[in-house]
Amino acid sequence: MRLPILLTASLLLLAGCASAKGPWVELNGTRYSVEIADDDAERARGLMFRDSLEKNHGMLFIHDVEAPQAYWMKNTHIPLDILYFDDARRLVSQQRDVPPCSLGDGCPPYPSTAPARYVLELNAGEAARLELETGAELRFGPGVTQR
Repeated sequence: MRLPILLTASLLLLAGCASAKGPWVELNGTRYSVEIADDDAERARGLMFRDSLEKNHGMLFIHDVEAPQAYWMKNTHIPLDILYFDDARRLVSQQRDVPPCSLGDGCPPYPSTAPARYVLELNAGEAARLELETGAELRFGPGVTQR
């Protein structure tokens, strides 16, 4: 009788560990669990309507091609750092401490200053904490594909 209980408990523990894993990126030695937004609908929704973003979590936007990008904070309730990376996953532009915006279509854009393919949104203050500079490399973990 104890064997089935132990087996069930072990399987539940393993399932919990597996679900805790997922896509991640690493930036200046810090690992972030990320949600991936790699199609138009996911990119358009982004982090809208969320009241918080867990520590060491973010959203990685993957575009089909490297090009000038501009993001906005429409219906976004939390301040963010918006980090732009090129095809080589090097930081080319950053918008720090971008405030929430409830002005709908009146929210201002936050453009990249150079073409980018990957955009990482993190809690505001992370770029300063990491002392990010142009050229910083974004490393991809398992589950993050370049398309």
